[in-house]
Amino acid sequence: MKYSKIPVAQSIVALCVAKNIKHVVISPGSRNAPLTIGFTNHPEIEAYSIVDERCAAFFALGIAQQIKLPVAVVCTSGSALLNYYPAIAEAYYSNIPLVVISADRPIERIDIGDGQTIRQKNVFENHILYSANLYSELVLDNEASEKKLIQKQFESRRHNEREINLALNNAIENNGPVHINVPFYEPLYAVDDHKITDPVQIFPDLSIREYSKIELLPYLNLWNRAKRKMIIAGVMQPNSVEQKYLDLLAKDPTVLILTETTSNIHHPEFFTRIDTLIGPIEKCEDANEQFEALQPEILLTFGGMIVSKKIKSFLRNYQPQQHWHIDPKTAYNTFFCLNKHFETTVNVFFQNFLPETVSVNSEYAKHWKTINEQRKKRHDLYVDKIPYSDFKAMQAIVPAIPKDYNVQLGNSSTVRYAQLFNWEPTQDVFCNRGTSGIDGSVSTAVGAALVNKHPTILICGDLSFIYDSNALWNNHIPASFRIIVINNSGGGIFRILPGNKNTENFETYFETVHDLNAKPLCDMYNLDYSFVKDSEILNKELNVFFEVSERPKLLEIFTPRTLNDEVLLEYFNFMKF
Repeated sequence: MKYSKIPVAQSIVALCVAKNIKHVVISPGSRNAPLTIGFTNHPEIEAYSIVDERCAAFFALGIAQQIKLPVAVVCTSGSALLNYYPAIAEAYYSNIPLVVISADRPIERIDIGDGQTIRQKNVFENHILYSANLYSELVLDNEASEKKLIQKQFESRRHNEREINLALNNAIENNGPVHINVPFYEPLYAVDDHKITDPVQIFPDLSIREYSKIELLPYLNLWNRAKRKMIIAGVMQPNSVEQKYLDLLAKDPTVLILTETTSNIHHPEFFTRIDTLIGPIEKCEDANEQFEALQPEILLTFGGMIVSKKIKSFLRNYQPQQHWHIDPKTAYNTFFCLNKHFETTVNVFFQNFLPETVSVNSEYAKHWKTINEQRKKRHDLYVDKIPYSDFKAMQAIVPAIPKDYNVQLGNSSTVRYAQLFNWEPTQDVFCNRGTSGIDGSVSTAVGAALVNKHPTILICGDLSFIYDSNALWNNHIPASFRIIVINNSGGGIFRILPGNKNTENFETYFETVHDLNAKPLCDMYNLDYSFVKDSEILNKELNVFFEVSERPKLLEIFTPRTLNDEVLLEYFNFMKF
């Protein structure tokens, strides 16, 4: 086995391996050569080469999203590091353990005009769990004694080992991004057959807080008296909540449970289409009366970001008396009324809380479940009669996806349309909702597809796909990977939002109208390509799209740009009764 001759590079590799980091994504460069040598020669590391650093970071994020363990990304110095920032921000808000390792120039080379050099220390300080700024090898004057040199080298090495440990432990303990910045002196490519370091390991603290009955008692008293309780689940990893707790809550007549596609929790009694519940009420003359009837006394939330703007608006205007959030790390005051943050996991909280709850009589759940059933019937009537559009395309796509597929969704319109349909409980659904950006959806999906044992499909809009098309510039895409691009010739989300849509200014600077298609990119990156422009051909194409192939496949669905918003906005009017 080959090792870099630079001790700090050896320490980084050794500690990553010790903490069960198995996947490392490397972008080519010279300054990071000691790290590249160490990782690519280690038998326990699966290394990937991806040129575009922005894509590389999202690719790593996709792997970490699936395996629920830290994944490292390694780059050279300079602006290469800044290209990681979008994925770092996403990892920060989505609680995904991403380990960013950047090579750097020694400190005396910064801001003197040296090439490929920027101020890398603490560069991500607003969106990082921990920044480890390591020491480079020491340069001492000729009068320094050998004893002093050895002592300084020892102190430097121990500092570096501690910082590496603290950074990696933060990623493991708190599920988020960390940054290790390591300056290297030349020579950078020297190798050795023997390791020269045996770094000290500091073990992470993986304990989970539990609340005693005395601590829970005030909240139990409130819960047991309330007749209107609402639970909202945001973005969650599949299998995050034990089904037995969900079954208990579903039986409670005082509880409504609202989930989103990205919640990955399922029960026939849950409300899976939040906008379909809230949107039609907004259109009613007695909206205030209906919203007051829906207004909960207690709101309990868990999971990450919530897609639905309608539920946010409703709960900000009709606030509960109590809002509690369950999460070991973070509680966002999304509805401006957060009372309590239970700093534990959902399962541990329910394990201690639910046995102490009592049932009280209430018509709350029954009333709204009746309305929800009526909404489902109206939904089916509407989608059967609408013309070919984004909405109609999603109606065809969702049931056509095989039950064992891993689903990745693009942001903007795609994830919002996805919320209006029922998905198979066996399908795990993901979307980069931490920052809700379009910039890394393809790269994330490719990383996820690489490590998931089930096939993966990405559904995204045309802008999302084109923006991140460098994601296909790698050698790691499985042949089972599928992409569906809904091409409405621009940013269709902006036609849904309020504003004057029939001006040149709108089309140029908001909707960004274009006439591009994905075929040249598929030709360049060796993907099978097909396209459709109407419902009949779409249904035929979907019948063969998921068949086994030797190459990944992309299906481009062209929809009418100026009709999509009308179909969606009319949906909520139709859902009234």
